[in-house]
Amino acid sequence: MKLTPLAPIDYAFTGVGSHPITFAFAYEDTLDPIHLRDSLEKTLIHFPLLRSRLIRVAADAYAFLPAEDGLIFEITQSSETFSDAADLDQFVSPVASTEGQPLTRVKLTQTPGGSVLGVSISHALVDGFSYFHVLSSWARIAGGARILEPAHQRDALIPELTGRQGPITAEDVLARCGLFWDERRRDLPDGALREERTHIPKAQMKHLLQEAQATCQIPLTNNDVITAFVWKKYVPRWSERDNNPLTYVTLPFDFRRPLKAISRTFFGCALCFVTASLDYESLLRASLGDLALLVRQAVGRAKEDYVWGSLQTLEGLRRQRGLGVMEEIHVRHPRSGIAVTNISRLPIQGLDFGTGVPTRFQAYTQILGGAGIMPAQDGVEVRVFLPDSA
Repeated sequence: MKLTPLAPIDYAFTGVGSHPITFAFAYEDTLDPIHLRDSLEKTLIHFPLLRSRLIRVAADAYAFLPAEDGLIFEITQSSETFSDAADLDQFVSPVASTEGQPLTRVKLTQTPGGSVLGVSISHALVDGFSYFHVLSSWARIAGGARILEPAHQRDALIPELTGRQGPITAEDVLARCGLFWDERRRDLPDGALREERTHIPKAQMKHLLQEAQATCQIPLTNNDVITAFVWKKYVPRWSERDNNPLTYVTLPFDFRRPLKAISRTFFGCALCFVTASLDYESLLRASLGDLALLVRQAVGRAKEDYVWGSLQTLEGLRRQRGLGVMEEIHVRHPRSGIAVTNISRLPIQGLDFGTGVPTRFQAYTQILGGAGIMPAQDGVEVRVFLPDSA
C-alpha cells in the first residue's frame, strides 16, 4: 500500500486546532445522492488522497495512508431550511487532522427547501485552490465534462537539509515562515467565538484605496487596503496592551506561481505565510496608507527563496523537535494578531451538480482572530471571528 509523505507545510495543519477547510453550499433543488456518490467515486480516481488517514511512520513523520474509510459520506435530513436554520453547524461535519481520523467528510442534508452539501477536508491535504479544484472537478464529472487534471508533486516540496543546522528559534519561525511558535494549540470550547460581519461596497473599496494610495508611493491593491482596515479595526479590541506590544497581521500566499518546482495545478497545500507587525501605540496612530504599505511589503517578500526558506525551516524544526512541535505553530499571533484570508473570488458558478449553482454558502472556521474576505453583492464582506468577550 503506497504511502504519501507530507510536505513541511502540511504538518502545520495536523494535530489539535489544525483548521480544516469546511464549507456548506445550499441548493434550491434536491441533489440526487446516488448521482453524487457515483460521480464522487469517479472524482477520487483523480484525487485519491482525499480517501486517506494520517499514519505515523517515524517519531517525527506522518504519511497519508490510503483507506476505504478515509472519506466519510453521510446523508441526513433536517426540518429546517438553510436560510431559516438557527444552527448552521448542523450542515457540516468538520474533520480532525489527527492520526487515524478520516481526512475528508461529505455531508448531504436534505431539507424542505432543497439540499445542503457540506464538505470538510483536512488543511494538511488541501489549500483553498485545491479544495475548490476538487469540488469543481466533482461537479464537472457529475455533468460528464472533462476536468483540469491535478498534479501530485508533494515530494518536490520536501527540501534536503544539508550541513549542520543550529537550533531553530521562535524568531526564526516568524522571520522565515511568517508563523508563530508559541503555546500548544487548543480546541476551542463551544461559544468561544462569535462572528462579526462588515459589508464593504465597491464604492467604499474605491474610496479606501484612494485614501491609502494618497500617502503611499508604491501601488497598492484592494486586498492590501482591506487587510490594513481589518488590522486596525479589530486587533486593538483583543490585543494585550501592557508595555506597548507588537501587533501582527498574517496573510497566506499561494506559492504555485513563484515556485518552479510544482505545477500550477498542484494538488495539496501550497501555502506560505507573510506577516507584518507594528507596535500597539503606532497601530492606533497609523494611517490606512501606512498599514497598507506594511502589508504590501510583507506580500512582496513571498518569492521563491522565501518559500524554500519557509519549507526548510519547518522541516528542520520538526526534525529537531518531533511531531509535537507542529501543534505549537500558529497562523496568527495567539494574543495580538489576526490572520486575513482573501477568498473573494470563490468559483461558486462551477459547483453545479445538475440542479443549478448554490444560492447560498457558509464558510466555517475554528481560528480565533481569523478573518475572511468573502464575495458579496456589490463588493465584499469581511467576516471576523472574535473572542466572545471582545
